[in-house]
Amino acid sequence: MSNTSSTSTAESPKAGGDDQDLGAAGSQLSTAPKDEAPNLPSLGVIGWARWFWRQLTSMRVALLLLLLLSLGAIPGSLIPQDGIDAMRAEEFRDNHDILGPVYDKLGLFHVYSSVWFSAIYILLFVSLIGCIVPRTWQFVGQLRGRPPRAPRRLDRLPAYTTWRTGAEPEEVREAALKLLKKRRFRADADAAGDAVAAEKGYLREVGNLAFHIALIVMLIAFAWGQLFKYEGNKLILEGGGFANTLAQYDDFKSGNLFTPHDLDPFSFVLKDFKGTYEPTGPNRGTPRTYEAAVTYSEGVDGAEKPTTIKVNEPLEIDGSKIYLVSHGYAPILTIKDARGDVVMDREAVALLPLDGNVTSSGAVKVMDGYRNAKGEEEQLGFNAFFLPTYGGEGSGMRSTFPALINPMIALSAYHGDLGVNAGFPQSVYQLDKTHLKEFKDSDGKLFKKRLKVGETMTLPDGAGTVTFDGVQEWAGFQVTQQPGSGWALGGAVVAILGLAGSLFIQRRRVWVRAVRGADGVTVVEMAGLGRSESAKVPEELGDLAGALYDRAAPEASDTPEASDTPETSDGPENDDTPDSPDTHVVPAEGSETK
Repeated sequence: MSNTSSTSTAESPKAGGDDQDLGAAGSQLSTAPKDEAPNLPSLGVIGWARWFWRQLTSMRVALLLLLLLSLGAIPGSLIPQDGIDAMRAEEFRDNHDILGPVYDKLGLFHVYSSVWFSAIYILLFVSLIGCIVPRTWQFVGQLRGRPPRAPRRLDRLPAYTTWRTGAEPEEVREAALKLLKKRRFRADADAAGDAVAAEKGYLREVGNLAFHIALIVMLIAFAWGQLFKYEGNKLILEGGGFANTLAQYDDFKSGNLFTPHDLDPFSFVLKDFKGTYEPTGPNRGTPRTYEAAVTYSEGVDGAEKPTTIKVNEPLEIDGSKIYLVSHGYAPILTIKDARGDVVMDREAVALLPLDGNVTSSGAVKVMDGYRNAKGEEEQLGFNAFFLPTYGGEGSGMRSTFPALINPMIALSAYHGDLGVNAGFPQSVYQLDKTHLKEFKDSDGKLFKKRLKVGETMTLPDGAGTVTFDGVQEWAGFQVTQQPGSGWALGGAVVAILGLAGSLFIQRRRVWVRAVRGADGVTVVEMAGLGRSESAKVPEELGDLAGALYDRAAPEASDTPEASDTPETSDGPENDDTPDSPDTHVVPAEGSETK
């Protein structure tokens, strides 16, 4: 029968020594910094620097900086940023006379490059490094060291079991050493020679360190990407091309350390764009495929290669990625002046979509070569409204389907000065009507007309004609380069795996003591201690105890006689079979289980 010991709560002269002994057994189950009593440094530069460094590398300060970094990113999501949408940021300044200057002084229009956000970022970076380096060296020292020796009183540990056997103590310890190593414990014989100490769960601390190191890698990758990134957009008509130079972009933004020399040399031509849509059902008009057939070349004299760019399937050249991001239509117009001279010869004018059915709007500008009926040089401007599928008079000015089924364009005409020579930038999709005059119809209202393909509009007073010759498609591309994105992704994956390991892997220790009792029978004690309280430690200890009991069981001839087996407090005299182990959990009095 089993001989199960219990823990006495009575104080003994050696209680203090036992508590210290148990504390040593549970020490270094983690490399987390220890909480020390406040110890103010002596006055002086070195003392204050040491104190500041300890505070900066403490866990509480690291968590505080991480919280501040998260809070600091909120204004960057709510307030328009100069580096992302300069027009919206300027509009915000114009509409908020009080908040605008305040936000400017606080750097809220460029949060991620502001001094205060960079300071939090750098302090967090330094704090993580200052925390990880000593913990790494401490962990390396633990790996090179031996498991801590067995406490004098194993019965005071949270998980404990004991039994008696006829095997020799050396045989039990040898069997325990082999068993623990087979179960992937780092096991070693105790220096006292009567016990085996083993430890397992080092991957927990590996995961913890990997998580923090991955955070540093992610911080570096994000900072590198923000400093050297660039992103530009370009609208290209079918048959048109693009070369990767700053002058070719419609809009462009980059990091603070970007230079034009960082642009990868390449070019491509949009050969054809193909879009298909759901013809019927509740999803009628929903795009099914967007494909841009292009030919591209790398370098200055690279050979042309055909490929197809699809949504979420970019073309990657060196470190740059070319995404297909938008699509629309460009009506082809021919415009003649009052004398019949062609001032715009079958030119495609790109218009911007307004809805899912690609109802589009924009402006048509004739800046040079036009003369009115009096022979005077003027400029022409038209507000254009285009419907790829016109549904008829009762459908209003909205397209009923995104494909080119029944295209129609509505034009309203102006003449005068477009303002393009004033030196101020203006959108190619909008008319500046400051110095423009309306063409008037017979009722004295703004002259406007709807045209289908092949139809011609004659301007009032013989000022010229506009012919709708057809429609050309265009595609919008975004060219991006984000250095360090691969490192950031790798760091995120490692951080998740490391965090999972630090949460689900338990660091624990096991001790096996085998000594000869006063009656000559070997007494075996096993105890386990985990970094945190868990039911798995007693379960694992019970499994190990059962396996060790079977391994170290003596042969039948070596079993002590019944008359030699002492009585136990749990029942009658033992038979010829050695006692079997029985695990139980006792209060972790005086021991550290964190």
